[in-house]
Amino acid sequence: MLHALMVMRIAVLAFTLLAGCVTPSIPIPPPDPSLMAFDIDTTSNTARFTYPARDYYVDALAFVYNRETGMGIIEHAHDDGSVGPTAPIAVTLGDQVVVSFQREDQTVSTCIRVRNGAQSATDYCN
Repeated sequence: MLHALMVMRIAVLAFTLLAGCVTPSIPIPPPDPSLMAFDIDTTSNTARFTYPARDYYVDALAFVYNRETGMGIIEHAHDDGSVGPTAPIAVTLGDQVVVSFQREDQTVSTCIRVRNGAQSATDYCN
């Protein structure tokens, strides 16, 4: 009986220690439209995307996808979590563009209607 109780205590202790090693991932916030910027070249109908440094986007992949053209780009965020200026992407004013950040087990996205410069915090896609 004493031996069984001791084995049970060791099992509970081992489970407790192992459970403490598994930390849940903290959700990352979706990209904030007011921090996004598109530098649009109206002669070539292209734009370069930028996003300022954010710790939670360090080591993330950034996806900029134009719903209107069905094309986009993928770039790795810089060491400080910023992105860009990216390679040019085909964009026309008013296009619906989805900006996504992907880290190991999470992907967050925001879809906006593109304008030149800083984006509107209220002009989301349909």
